[in-house]
Amino acid sequence: MPSGRFSALADSLGLLGVLVLLVVLFGTLSDYFLTAVTLRTLLNQVPALTLVSIGMTYVLVIAGIDLSVGSVMALASGVLGYALIGASLTLPFAIVLALATGLLCGLFNGGVTVGWSIPSFIVTLGMLEMARGGAYLVTGSQTAYLGAAVEGIGNPVQVLGVSPAFIVALVLVVLAQVVLSQTTFGRYMMAIGSNREAARLSGIDSRKVEAAVFALSGMLAGLAGVMHVGYLGSADPNAGIGLELSAIAAVVIGGTSLMGGRGSVVNAFFGVLIIAVLQVGLAQVGATEPTKRVLTGAVIVAAVILDAYRHRLAGRRYRLLGVLLRRK
Repeated sequence: MPSGRFSALADSLGLLGVLVLLVVLFGTLSDYFLTAVTLRTLLNQVPALTLVSIGMTYVLVIAGIDLSVGSVMALASGVLGYALIGASLTLPFAIVLALATGLLCGLFNGGVTVGWSIPSFIVTLGMLEMARGGAYLVTGSQTAYLGAAVEGIGNPVQVLGVSPAFIVALVLVVLAQVVLSQTTFGRYMMAIGSNREAARLSGIDSRKVEAAVFALSGMLAGLAGVMHVGYLGSADPNAGIGLELSAIAAVVIGGTSLMGGRGSVVNAFFGVLIIAVLQVGLAQVGATEPTKRVLTGAVIVAAVILDAYRHRLAGRRYRLLGVLLRRK
């Protein structure tokens, strides 16, 4: 097995081990954690974060960042609500409008970042504010209750116990991982994140790839808005506040490098599950909101420290390999 695949498998197994340990820990501390109800609740509340984390993985792999995903999700959900209630459109057409909203926001982020060579941190920070303002405008700053109009998205399938939203999210995790690891587009993303100038000199049009990645991130945030509306049964302009931080946390916990050039969608999904288990488990054992935030933040910092350690270890291996080759 090639060393890269062995390393990826080792990371996945390590994350799975952490997830199992957390499940066992909270199962011991709470009599209600290891129940079918808790499991269904946990799985049915992660689709939105999962979709946003897929896009965030791609963005971080090219050494960018997207701080607007939470606000774009809220804007897309507001557009969905307005389309259903204000314009009396059918659900499929409303979903298309929500996806188009996310796509346009992503195209704006990518176009400005690439076209004017502005750091994505600044561009997406601006979009964070614009999309949030747009969400308030399209909803009139009020939560729109949609009820039966969207219940088919969030209601669990009787046989499986999970919602269609979770199934869609899981399928997209697999597809996105295949794109990242098995396609030319995925290799281009990795190359750009590793060394943008070297990728350009090798003939890769990094501008088009970067623009496409931000567009995908925006569209996935729009789809996350649809899933969020299906889960809650309402379009809330305050939805997704802080979601970008949770997505970055999940992706970093999953081993994607903040420096670019390395990432895994499957491992990011494990990161999503770890965060969800932490939140649900801490709530069941009676942890206060401040305590939950402190512990979740500590996990994020630990993941970043581990990422830095991996970089240093990889650098030492490459230097050692270089010394051995020169001696030969």
